[in-house]
Amino acid sequence: MNYIVFDLEWNQSPGGKRWSNSRLPFEIIEIGAIKLNEEKEIVDSFQRLIKPQVYNWIHDSIHEVIHMNYKDLQKGTLFPQAITEFLEWCGEEYIFFTWGNQDVMELQRNMKYYGKLSLLKGPVTYYDVQKLFAIRYEENDERRALEFAADKMGVEKKMDFHRALGDAYYTACILQKIEDKYIFPNSSLDVYQNPKSKREEIHISYPTYDKYVSREFYSREKAMKDREVTSTKCPLCHNPAKRKIRWFMNNSKVYYSVSLCQEHGFVLGKIRIRRTEDNKYYVIKKLTNVTDEEADEIRQKRDAHRAKRRLKKEEQ
Repeated sequence: MNYIVFDLEWNQSPGGKRWSNSRLPFEIIEIGAIKLNEEKEIVDSFQRLIKPQVYNWIHDSIHEVIHMNYKDLQKGTLFPQAITEFLEWCGEEYIFFTWGNQDVMELQRNMKYYGKLSLLKGPVTYYDVQKLFAIRYEENDERRALEFAADKMGVEKKMDFHRALGDAYYTACILQKIEDKYIFPNSSLDVYQNPKSKREEIHISYPTYDKYVSREFYSREKAMKDREVTSTKCPLCHNPAKRKIRWFMNNSKVYYSVSLCQEHGFVLGKIRIRRTEDNKYYVIKKLTNVTDEEADEIRQKRDAHRAKRRLKKEEQ
């Protein structure tokens, strides 16, 4: 099994959001990767500059960070060829590692734009080294910048930061220093290629919480009427937990609930509803055991939400 630590640099519309391509808001302009074996020894590297096809200049804010010359990109490889070469280089069996949670999604979005998404089966399980670093070394799970982590771990600075190969190298060096017991129970799941049917729905148990990714629904309302979507089970014993606070929406993005497991106490439910590019909807649900105080905080949120809605009705 190869461990593939990769990093992407991407560009966006130099003219701002108004001129952005909705199918490809971020165009990949560089792929950098480090290959490690199962002993986490570095065995190879990969780097490609990508010749842009969507945006004809580098956005100023991106240019300030990566210091890449647009003329150099004109000598680069076209994305369909670069991604094919990259995945061939990864080998027959590999696991992705990244710094942060955006690279896997943007890789797939670029692949879809160029008709290459079939080369990478989804949903994609990967490991977010930024998250793993926080679990291992940060008491409050704070997400740190790559350079901060490299300095803390005493990694020798041999390459530039904010370039794909350099960032992949530093991420690999940090990964080498994190023990396996902190890595493999804490995988991440990218659902850009989300489940389409009941059979494809995802149930994952992590050390401290359970995660569920639903099939697609035609509306938010239909999703929230589904029994599996709204069910609550204890992440520790996986027995049904009795609802104490019904699902309510605190804002336009998140639904909350609180349930009670007789053996393990309160269970906090969180639901986020995502819209697909085809205007359908799917649910990501997280169930976590919480303290009495944390459960009471959700109760207060619900009461404040109800009071706000009541006031709004009275004003109308």
